[in-house]
Amino acid sequence: MASSTVSFIIIIITTVLLPSLSSQLSDLFPSNNPPPFLGKHSHPIKQPNHHQQYRYETRYFSQPLDHFSFLDLPRFRQRYLINTEHWVGPSRSGPIFLYCGNEGDIEWFAVNTGFVWDIAPRFGAMILFPEHRYYGDSMPFGSKEEAYRNATTLSYLTAEQALADFAVLITDLKKNLSAEGCPVVLFGGSYGGMLAAWMRLKYPHIAVGALASSAPILQFEDIVPPETFYNIVSNSFKRESSSCFDTIKNSWNALRSEGQKEDGLKQLSKTFHLCRELTSVQGLSDWLDSAYSYLAMVNYPYPSNFLMPLPGHPIREVCKKIDGSPAGSSILERIFNGVSVYYNYTGEVDCFQLDDDPHGMDGWNWQACTEMVMPMSSDQNTSMFPAYDWDYSAFREGCQRDFRVTPRPRWITTEFGGHDIGHVLKSFGSNIVFSNGLLDPWSGGSVLKNISETIIALITKEGAHHIDLRASSTEDPDWLVEQRATEIKLIQGWIYNYSKKMKATFEI
Repeated sequence: MASSTVSFIIIIITTVLLPSLSSQLSDLFPSNNPPPFLGKHSHPIKQPNHHQQYRYETRYFSQPLDHFSFLDLPRFRQRYLINTEHWVGPSRSGPIFLYCGNEGDIEWFAVNTGFVWDIAPRFGAMILFPEHRYYGDSMPFGSKEEAYRNATTLSYLTAEQALADFAVLITDLKKNLSAEGCPVVLFGGSYGGMLAAWMRLKYPHIAVGALASSAPILQFEDIVPPETFYNIVSNSFKRESSSCFDTIKNSWNALRSEGQKEDGLKQLSKTFHLCRELTSVQGLSDWLDSAYSYLAMVNYPYPSNFLMPLPGHPIREVCKKIDGSPAGSSILERIFNGVSVYYNYTGEVDCFQLDDDPHGMDGWNWQACTEMVMPMSSDQNTSMFPAYDWDYSAFREGCQRDFRVTPRPRWITTEFGGHDIGHVLKSFGSNIVFSNGLLDPWSGGSVLKNISETIIALITKEGAHHIDLRASSTEDPDWLVEQRATEIKLIQGWIYNYSKKMKATFEI
């Protein structure tokens, strides 16, 4: 059989530099990497059969490079996907469902957000998927190479600019379609969910409500404990098998010890079926770290092909492989058997290529080094990962080295809020649903309690990363069906109240 090599772009969980760790394993965790959102797994959809079930037209809109200055700067083409198949039009005030594009190719998010497509017909809604600037085909300065050239060209990559893009696009589109009276409902998952919530708060005159799924808007400064993410990942493994948890926790020592041997890196490369021999333990550590974290995020109760082809309850299957390895298997052989569920469930991969973008020159790395500063740490007692503390000074040094920028760790909470979120949103916000599954490690940084009658938290004990935004399936558990039904009812209420107010205004 011909050798097949699969390259995986690995996202490292930590956002920090870690020079002063409480563990001897400090060298197993790298510096200056972004939190594990899903956008880096996105990819252009080239084969028509991948998205035949969702029909859309691809269009482009000319956007200002900088919405917040009056300089004569070059514009760029923002891609957006549009479907008007079920839209009842402006004469009947047909709603517009707008998904806030994440940090990746917009087609990938479109085909993985089936909930919006599923419910659009019953609402008579237009569907709109605008792409986030600096991702996919929406590149300022004409190309990714130019857009990512340096800190000057990347300086227009911010959440604020992206929200302004969405606001300008939808305002122009509604005007051109004589649809100024049509209500806009926002959707988003993960970083896109954060954008949806923030857009509802920043532009309440543009959107009547927002469904923010798995949106960690509180994962900043000291609002939530920095060890929260790792603890949830670890608990997802521990609840399946305490011995599985212990094996992973002990594997870091084994990994480090093996790597220090004379032929250790060669042996590790063989044990983990790597295509090229390791030059350090770090790349392998990152590879394992990413697998565990993404498994926790997509720990869905049914088979999925979101990030990788995976079985239902994938963490359960990983732990079965680890615990059920043949007698005499080493701890690292057990680990390889387990992570193969994530990286090679189909059995089609002969060897693994570790590719972690050593230059870090992608959009999300930039965002994490400027305003998306999300403190993280790992607790020695509760986490299965090597222990370390959040060190902002080291993180700042890494960003200055890599991008020549100084992070602004308090900017997001200044711009969008976060502290005392209950009081603030109760007084000044409305019509936002924060939906979270408690298996999702990002749920710890989201809103988990109802704040008011219109700021609602929908929590599911067995839910994972924005599972509610995925397409409906016959395999959906009852709790997921009920969750989506509640979301539909709330959206209906937003649109009904908007129409009622518009009618009253018109009659006056």
